[in-house]
Amino acid sequence: MEITVRVPGSCGELLQGELQGEPFLVTCPIGCYTTVRVSDALAGIHGLGRKSLMALEKTLTSLGKEELPWGIRLESSLPRGKGMASSSADIAATIAAVALAFGYQPYWEEIMRLAVDIEPTDGVFCPGVVCINHMDGRMLAGYRGLPAFRISVYDTGGEVDTIRYHETMAMSPAGSASAAAMEQFQRGVQLRDEALLAAAATTSALANQRLLPKEGLEELLAFSRRLGAHGLNVAHSGTVVGVLWPAGFADDELRQAERCIGKRFPQLKFLLRSRLQGGGIWMAAGDDGQWQGLFA
Repeated sequence: MEITVRVPGSCGELLQGELQGEPFLVTCPIGCYTTVRVSDALAGIHGLGRKSLMALEKTLTSLGKEELPWGIRLESSLPRGKGMASSSADIAATIAAVALAFGYQPYWEEIMRLAVDIEPTDGVFCPGVVCINHMDGRMLAGYRGLPAFRISVYDTGGEVDTIRYHETMAMSPAGSASAAAMEQFQRGVQLRDEALLAAAATTSALANQRLLPKEGLEELLAFSRRLGAHGLNVAHSGTVVGVLWPAGFADDELRQAERCIGKRFPQLKFLLRSRLQGGGIWMAAGDDGQWQGLFA
């Protein structure tokens, strides 16, 4: 028996805030993954942290199983405590892998229900880009076929306790993203307009400065725009910043722009270069390195 699944992380969120009293976020999935393998060739539990262990136990309980009769291993290329949905990816990948090992294919709604019982969750395991209430897991909207922004991901340093952040946000009206930003985002979705989508993300990022400030964000925005960027997004409850470039931005131009940013902002740590992509859960299919999506 051999099951391997992967779930993407994120570069923060495209939007996050509160509308009409309801918290929400819009996901920003990227090509950086947590992978979980369940196999009879393994023995014991490897790489699972506290939250993914909770996900394992909750999945077994939901399936009516007392224990996992196979070994399980979790590996991730996602930094911890930075706002890159590492916990959400770990939790979702664990739930999916364990369920599949027992012959049950879970719906994303079932994964969401178990995940939010552990912590506020990012919807990176949902298909496409989604707007969710990350506190209770309700899907508010889904978006397919968005422009595949090129994203340069930087770390501003330190770590953030996301649970404490959400508690603070609930008490702070400054944590609410404006309705205008969401309207701008929706227009961008309708028109498939990169500039409008990035402008909405930028508005949300700047609004979050009052709640979780990132030093030099406004200067980074102005400098990046001069280099050709559309704007930026942030991990609203984390430390990463994404510079959003046009989908067609050439490799050599992007590398040169990143070098310029590195010289101008030496305090920023370059983490990776990726693109906006759809979220979801993928299962390894055969031995040829192919991955099959669980959700249509």
